[in-house]
Amino acid sequence: MQSAVQTQPAAAAASLIEARELAKHFPGVKAVDGISFGVRPGQCFGLLGPNGAGKTTTLEMLEGIQTPTSGQILFRGQPLGAAFREAIGIQFQATALQDFQTVGESLAMFARLYRRTADRDELIRLCNLSEILDRDTRKLSGGQRQRLLLAIALVNDPQLVFLDEPTTGLDPQSRRNFWSLVETVRARGKTILLTTHYMEEAERLCDEIAIVDHGHIITQGVPRTLVREHFPPAVVRLPADAWPADEPLPDYARRGEHEIELHTGEVQVGLEHLERIGAGLTALRVETPSLEDLFLKLTGHSLRA
Repeated sequence: MQSAVQTQPAAAAASLIEARELAKHFPGVKAVDGISFGVRPGQCFGLLGPNGAGKTTTLEMLEGIQTPTSGQILFRGQPLGAAFREAIGIQFQATALQDFQTVGESLAMFARLYRRTADRDELIRLCNLSEILDRDTRKLSGGQRQRLLLAIALVNDPQLVFLDEPTTGLDPQSRRNFWSLVETVRARGKTILLTTHYMEEAERLCDEIAIVDHGHIITQGVPRTLVREHFPPAVVRLPADAWPADEPLPDYARRGEHEIELHTGEVQVGLEHLERIGAGLTALRVETPSLEDLFLKLTGHSLRA
């Protein structure tokens, strides 16, 4: 696997929130080891990484939940202070809601925790909660529950919203509906910091991503630009057993567990090579490289590994 470590540029002075050489060490483990990046106002920034990569610990430090071992976090150019809590909203991976409460009662309870709150009626419309306001929170579907948790994260009208794997476990339709909500929230000027296990989610929502592995950022940038930097325009894929056993792989090919990939800017040249060596072409596919391909190349495993 090629080395993917890149030197990260200094975060822009206009960053709303910025991490500088952020580190978190536990006994025998460097969970986060010198991460630096900035998130600009109005941007949706994605942190991607396999389990254990350090992204959740990074997020918890930025949220003020974990104390860094070293490094610095700045919000609007200043160290985190008492006002920071009022300026952020958090949708955790899992949030326990009070039993025997309705959706409307839950919203009201969380609103009482803040001095400043968003307009209640507008928040209900934004998160599509009108028809379930009187429903017991224990009887919500997965998508309804996530819409309520997003409303709770927005209840104080925050400048910065943390979304920690907000669509994990949702069906495809509910996931896409939630994406539309996030796009609407961003269009209203909110800054979003997102972690996700879904590449399509990151490609659709994020202006910029950072891929984290072993406590380090291994690459950072605009998703499509990063893919173009690492891959040719097309990838030819075929089952591993379709490649002749006695035929060596060319330099532009990569063997995975189940597939062989030919990374080439000239699809026709690749197809002609396959015909010459007698490869099986029945299940051949020609695809445009994706963020998933980039992740596999840089980390050696899938995002959900």
